[in-house]
Amino acid sequence: MYGELVSVIMPTHNSSQSLAASIESVLGQTYQNLEILITDDCSTDSTCEILKSFVDKDSRVNVEYLNENYGPAVSRNKSIERAKGRYIAFCDSDDRWFPEKLEKQIRHMDKHDCALCSTSYLICDEEGEIIGVNYSPSHLTLKEMKRDNKIGCSTAIYDIKRLGHKYYMPALRKRQDWALFLNILKDCQICYCLTEPLAYYLHHSKGSVSSNKMSLIKYNVNVYETVLGYSKLKSWLSFFFLFLPSYLLKRLKIKRDSRRYLKDGV
Repeated sequence: MYGELVSVIMPTHNSSQSLAASIESVLGQTYQNLEILITDDCSTDSTCEILKSFVDKDSRVNVEYLNENYGPAVSRNKSIERAKGRYIAFCDSDDRWFPEKLEKQIRHMDKHDCALCSTSYLICDEEGEIIGVNYSPSHLTLKEMKRDNKIGCSTAIYDIKRLGHKYYMPALRKRQDWALFLNILKDCQICYCLTEPLAYYLHHSKGSVSSNKMSLIKYNVNVYETVLGYSKLKSWLSFFFLFLPSYLLKRLKIKRDSRRYLKDGV
């Protein structure tokens, strides 16, 4: 399938173990009119060699190398700056896409005339085994997203033409993806989602940015302050009475749905 250009945003940092599979899953899309814009955040492993090999064999792969480690928000924004496509899609360097992901999402966006779209996704362990599933609702509103982030970053696409301009990740060390989607939803009000899983999310047993949830409390509160403009008091109240209950219910739902998926395969 060929349509308007999709710019796929991929940050990398010491991603050598998973990077090749992530890039190949993007290049193998049934929707072929795409570019992969990778910004390497000063990797010290063999990531750069892997990136160079893909640049040499596929002109759709475009890489920029940073000489300092700035974090994923800066890396993603550097790629968004270079994007030439109508659509901005995200795929992290340890996640993978189903071959028909872009084709199905863009068709879904055209059908609903929507500017932001996400999908459900399967959860894998570090050996590649499926250990769960996160089902997305059919749509998400700004009000629902204020409770907590319900969009998997590697499933998200936004449409520059419908929104009127590019959107960048806010300059936050963590939770910048949630902040981005909140900013987009302030304008378009609704995200239409595909409930079909179309991506694989890698769950790290340890060492990932999101592995220690308690350490992220201040970053969640910071989103309420900097993105939504809440006072410090309102931000902390929102965290305890909106975010925390919503997040815990989401985790329970994922566990329930994952048990059912692994048992029945549906």
